[in-house]
Amino acid sequence: MIRSPHRPEDAPDASVLDTHRPLIRSLERRGLIRGGLSLGALVMLTGCDVKRPEAVEQALLAMSRFNDRVQALLFNPNQLAPTYPDSKILRPPKFNAYYDVTQVKPVDGNSWRLEVSGLVSNRRPWTLTDLQTLPQRSMVIKHICVEGWSYIGGWSGVPLKTFLEHVGADTRAKYVAFKTADNYPSSIDMATALHPQTLLALDYGGQTLADPFGFPLRLRMATKLGYKNPKWVTAIEVTNTYPGGYWESRGFSWFAGI
Repeated sequence: MIRSPHRPEDAPDASVLDTHRPLIRSLERRGLIRGGLSLGALVMLTGCDVKRPEAVEQALLAMSRFNDRVQALLFNPNQLAPTYPDSKILRPPKFNAYYDVTQVKPVDGNSWRLEVSGLVSNRRPWTLTDLQTLPQRSMVIKHICVEGWSYIGGWSGVPLKTFLEHVGADTRAKYVAFKTADNYPSSIDMATALHPQTLLALDYGGQTLADPFGFPLRLRMATKLGYKNPKWVTAIEVTNTYPGGYWESRGFSWFAGI
């Protein structure tokens, strides 16, 4: 688990740290500030006027986006994240959101539709039954949260690459964006979207995904931090326009690779 500045007691697996240490140092802008970047350093690095808060904000944003580009260059689309035996699966999974679990509003799977838009040739909505007819894959991976905790989960669903192929997505596009029932927009780079450990998850631990954990559909990736995995997905867009995301608009790293 990646150490959080707030939760140093949660120690990560040494193998994960060793593999991804160059990326961990620049997880997100907030961590950069707390890690000791001074205003004087900002002046020297960017030439910004520290008497103008908006100038500092713009400088930090530019540095965060630079970090995103570096992480994207280092990302290996053929390298798989560690996997684990079924015996390690946490049942049920840990709930995480920007609100309490008591505020979850269950989605009706019968009326739910997955909208598709952007650079695709087939924009018809998908039902839950439609998705269940596509080839499925299972994986047992670690969920790593930027707050300092982790758990091992077992996920099954449609590889996002398979889904994008079925809708005729332009895989030369830069981004895949997601909208959700709980107003938690997110987006990822196309290389991550095509990674074999990126799923549109329908099941957890061999059972249908439960309401608090994203029923009927959530994104689940082995190569990103937890906040990049939106739940209750209702729409997917393939685009070349930077889509951002819920936490990214609040200063978190966009790429967020691990």
